[in-house]
Parts: sequence; structure tokens; C-alpha cells
Amino acid sequence: MPRFKKLIALTLFVAPLLVSANSFAFNMPKEFASFGTQSLNKKEHTSNQKMFFTKSHYSSADNSNDSAEVRSAILQQFSNWKGTRYHLGGTTHKGVDCSALMQHIFNDSFHKALPRTTTQQITNGEKVSKEKLEPGDLVFFKTSPGMRHVGVYVGDDQFIHASSSMGVTMSSLSNSYWVKHYETARRLEVVS
Repeated sequence: MPRFKKLIALTLFVAPLLVSANSFAFNMPKEFASFGTQSLNKKEHTSNQKMFFTKSHYSSADNSNDSAEVRSAILQQFSNWKGTRYHLGGTTHKGVDCSALMQHIFNDSFHKALPRTTTQQITNGEKVSKEKLEPGDLVFFKTSPGMRHVGVYVGDDQFIHASSSMGVTMSSLSNSYWVKHYETARRLEVVS
């Protein structure tokens, strides 16, 4: 009989805990729903470790569609910013610098956050050769000792950037100035 009483007491103590834990799980905010579970989705698992992923996760059949979508989204943002004057440290339509323009383009087009400076932006994604550029790749230039410039490639040898002399514009990578100062390019995942 004492064992039976202990079993009933234990049941009465444990049952409310189980019920409250389960009801908590159903009312849990979406952001916390995966706590304590293991994700099988590699992209979801690594998203907390990196700001961006490389496009190498895509199959080659999807690349042309993705490139066209990326190009279209970037050109839409370009139409919103074209002609905005350059202002070092600027982040608005009253004046914007190159890295802030990239922040706006990637946030507004793809809901992806980029760091504020070119020094920070150049560490994201993976390095890509100039010959293999795709729309959405960031292109970096070493304009003077200690100074970098960034733009976003849109295809056809063109990139969008905030030029110190012309404001937000589109330029050719074949222009002798940009050829001379070209540093590297980084590929970020912009389509999910």
C-alpha cells in the first residue's frame, strides 16, 4: 500500500508539470520554438554563425533564374537611389557613402543585413574571381592607402556604387580607373 501511495503522489506531482510544459510549447513564440531541437537544415544551423552564405548552395539550373532576380532587385533599388549625392558617412537620400548604399540595397532588396564599413563588408561571403562575377557580388577597390570603395555587380561588366564625384551611379569594371584599383569580389547569398 505505501508503494501505491507513493506512485499516486508522484503521478499527481509529475502530471501537472508535463501538462504545463506541453501547453507552454504550444504557446511559445515562433522565435523560441526550435530551442532544444536539432536542426537538420544546414542553412538554418549556420545562419547564426555567418551573416551571409555563398551561392554555391544552389544547383546550377537555378543560377540563371536567381541571377536575373538578383539583377532585377538591385536595378530596382538603383532607380530609387540614382543621382543621390555622395557624402562620406552619409546613410540617407540626402547623401550616402558606398558602404551605406550597399547596406540599403541588400536590406531593401533581400532583407539581408550588411556591416556598416567596407573593411567589415569585405570579410563576408566567399571570394570570387573577377571572371566569374554574378549579379549581387560585391566588388571592392583599393582607392588609396587605407581607403576602400565598394559596389555591387549587376552583370554586363557594370556595377552600382556611390561615386564621390557623381553620386550613386553605374560604372564599367573596364574603366581604366576601376581596373587599376580593383581589389577583390565577394559572393553573398542573396536569394533564399
